[in-house]
Formats: sequence, structure tokens, C-alpha cells
Amino acid sequence: MGSKWRKSPPELIAFFEAVMRGFPRIEKRKMFGYPCRFLNGNLFTGLHQEDWLIRLGEGDRNAIIEKYDTKQFEPMAGRVMREYVLLPEEILEDEDLLQHWIERSYSFAGSLPPKLKARPS
Repeated sequence: MGSKWRKSPPELIAFFEAVMRGFPRIEKRKMFGYPCRFLNGNLFTGLHQEDWLIRLGEGDRNAIIEKYDTKQFEPMAGRVMREYVLLPEEILEDEDLLQHWIERSYSFAGSLPPKLKARPS
């Protein structure tokens, strides 16, 4: 069995919450027990352990992976969530770059069909 997931550092959670205040119409939820944000029911960004992940379309995803030498989000070995990438330190430390990539993720999520919540049976 793999090791247990670690909690996100409090500083990262506070930073995430502060950045997310600037985005309208988002839903605050947890995924894997970590703070995440959804737009029209679609996850577009969130935290996982020490990582900040964003959802991007293929072109943006390839560009960020190539330019910043980052990788796709893989919450468990062999379980890649293909539309999601991890934000590298270089982006997290640059307010303008971070804002740019979060906005790209927000726009991509906004272009997806809304996910309807399952009705209880």
C-alpha cells in the first residue's frame, strides 16, 4: 500500500484562498480532502498535498509542460488526470504568471458543458 497523503501546508492554503477571491461564479469544494474550485460543476483548480493543479486545454497544457518543465497531475501512481497540470514554483512565485495561468484554467473550465449534480435516489 502507498503512503497516506499529506495535508497541504497552511501557507499554501491561505495563498490559494487569497488568489481565488478574484474569480466570480466559482464553487468552493474539496476533492481528495483538499480545497478546490469548480466552475459550472467542473473542477478547474485545486490543491493536492504540496501541489497546486490547474485544468487546461491541450494547447495550453502542452505549452506549460514544455516551457516550465512541469508535469500532469497524477494523484496516484499510474492514475494521470490528463487535463490537469501542476503549477511549478516559477509560476507560483510570479503573481502575474500565476494570474495568467489561473485565468487560462478558468476560461477553459468555462468553455466546458456544465456538470449537473447527481440527484439523490
